[in-house]
Amino acid sequence: MSTMGRPDASLTDDVESAGFVRIVTRGDGDAIAAAGVLARGLSALGTPFQVTVDRTVGERTARAGDVDDRDGATVVLAIGPVDADVRRLDDDERPATLAAVDLARDLEVEPDRVLALAGTVAAGVEPGAGETEHVLETAVERGTLDRRPGVAIPTDDPADLAASTLLVAPWSGNPEALVETLEGVSEGGDDDAHRRLASLVALEAVGAEGASEGAAHAIARVLRAYRTPTGPFETLGGYADVLEVLARARPGTGVALALGHDVSGPALEAWREHALRAHRELEAASTGRYDGLSVFGVDGAVETVARLAVAYRAPEPLVLAIGDGEAAVAATGRRALAGPVEAIARDLEAEYDVSRRRGYLSYDRRVDDSEIIETVRGRL
Repeated sequence: MSTMGRPDASLTDDVESAGFVRIVTRGDGDAIAAAGVLARGLSALGTPFQVTVDRTVGERTARAGDVDDRDGATVVLAIGPVDADVRRLDDDERPATLAAVDLARDLEVEPDRVLALAGTVAAGVEPGAGETEHVLETAVERGTLDRRPGVAIPTDDPADLAASTLLVAPWSGNPEALVETLEGVSEGGDDDAHRRLASLVALEAVGAEGASEGAAHAIARVLRAYRTPTGPFETLGGYADVLEVLARARPGTGVALALGHDVSGPALEAWREHALRAHRELEAASTGRYDGLSVFGVDGAVETVARLAVAYRAPEPLVLAIGDGEAAVAATGRRALAGPVEAIARDLEAEYDVSRRRGYLSYDRRVDDSEIIETVRGRL
């Protein structure tokens, strides 16, 4: 297994002296933001690099091992679990983006604070909490962030709330229904209008039929709106939402966005398409409830459905979303998933990936859903 932990002096030295750096990352918003922070630092140093996103541990392992390094000048750096003798930037207890910020600073490169904060928000960390406090304060002082009332979406159009994967409300996945709901509420564009909108969204999400007890806690993420005057999107939370969705729906565009390329148009298009589908999948899902586990049967977007369900719909602290030959698990709190998901993958002879609170499985389509459920129940 690769080395884990905070960046150390030897890693800094290796990256600083590298002739080429290959970054092999898992597919989530935190990891892609981390890759972007590090890649921008390498660009500032004039070091060539490559960023690739792979959906499973097996794919990353194969990618990490496929390196022609006859001159010894290439450094392979993994973000996410990988079964290869390469350096790993992150660990299982801390957002990868924070490790990337540390490494960038060790390389004496100024990290992009808005991107860094977007990555930590994607990892579920409140802006300003813990290690992000100084990053947030500096960004506010320099005018790249400012706090305002309202909701965290990537554009200034409230209709995009229908696609937000930070919340689930009666109109999620249905922009037309949202427009009717918002009639007269969001007019004006001043702070009072933003507050009215935020109040409506909170009431709609928490009071929706089928809303879980955790919805009241989850909705708080949407109501902490930091405007990003210099960023690619309207708010920090919206930026994080787009990164998280692109990591699964269009990882190449997600990497381009994290590298600072002007791809906000295609990024928003891909975000809306995937997010709206995920909401419709959640709405139409078949459901089952077991002791400690809620199961949602869907046709696709399993990772996003699992994330939405565990935050807003599941009566149990663990969610399993089952699709066609793939499944995702998501957990509340600090429940450890790494070991159990790896064990489940072995039991099912599946490919897998895992992050701090979520896991992904890709398996033979002929495996029956009941076997998936029983295997997950037995391990988690």
